[in-house]
Amino acid sequence: MLPSRRGRAARVTAALAVFLVTATAGAAVAGCGDTGGLRSAGATPTAVSPARLWPDLTPASSPAYDIGEVDHEVVKGVAVPGGDIRRADAVAAVRAEIAEHPDDYAGAKAPYRETARRMPDCGPEGQRGRCPVLTPYFRDLTGDGHPEMTLGFRLLPENMTAVRVYTVERGRLVRVMSYEDAVSAVELAGRSLIVRSPSEVAGYEYRLQWTWDPDQRAMLLTHDEMLRTAGGKRSKRPTAPPSPSPSAAPSASASASGP
Repeated sequence: MLPSRRGRAARVTAALAVFLVTATAGAAVAGCGDTGGLRSAGATPTAVSPARLWPDLTPASSPAYDIGEVDHEVVKGVAVPGGDIRRADAVAAVRAEIAEHPDDYAGAKAPYRETARRMPDCGPEGQRGRCPVLTPYFRDLTGDGHPEMTLGFRLLPENMTAVRVYTVERGRLVRVMSYEDAVSAVELAGRSLIVRSPSEVAGYEYRLQWTWDPDQRAMLLTHDEMLRTAGGKRSKRPTAPPSPSPSAAPSASASASGP
């Protein structure tokens, strides 16, 4: 896990600004009856460097398990007309994935069998209420000046959401990020994708961030955090979600990057 340190500099700068303002105001008030001499603020804590544990431990030269950090796979059978990912068929991309993993979607015991059963409600003429495919969003996540497609679809009856990111390479649709979980929110921030998921620990949630890596040609998990939720209340995993409504208009906060 890679804990974030993004907000530290801003907090230090803000604290310094408050200190300077307070010190200036204090000097102005004391100027009438004080000589202005320096005064001790007390002892300053000694900086402590990180303590390295088990220094004689032999460093690992390779990962013990393949956890699928890199996802870069051509989606077969899905065209990208004119190389414009906005014209690619998002529903066809989901159908291609279902066809590649029949054990997950086909049969009475398949974990996501209900997703496959609802796919007939998805089509180019419009997605009806039971269609598990959510509205795709488009934003340049690689920095090449062209948008990528962020797509979500419901994994039923397991009550999870699959999140995928696709790009175009040499006219082909390529999946560069894949994740599924009990998802409470998905966000696009700059050139990163953020997924928030409920935690079993009261008052906390998981925040995972993927960022484009040009060397791996994929979105890599760069931050994996456990954060306190607003108000510190327990974030519960939903038990009976309503049917998705992919035709609904995007929220105001995401409309700029939406379809």
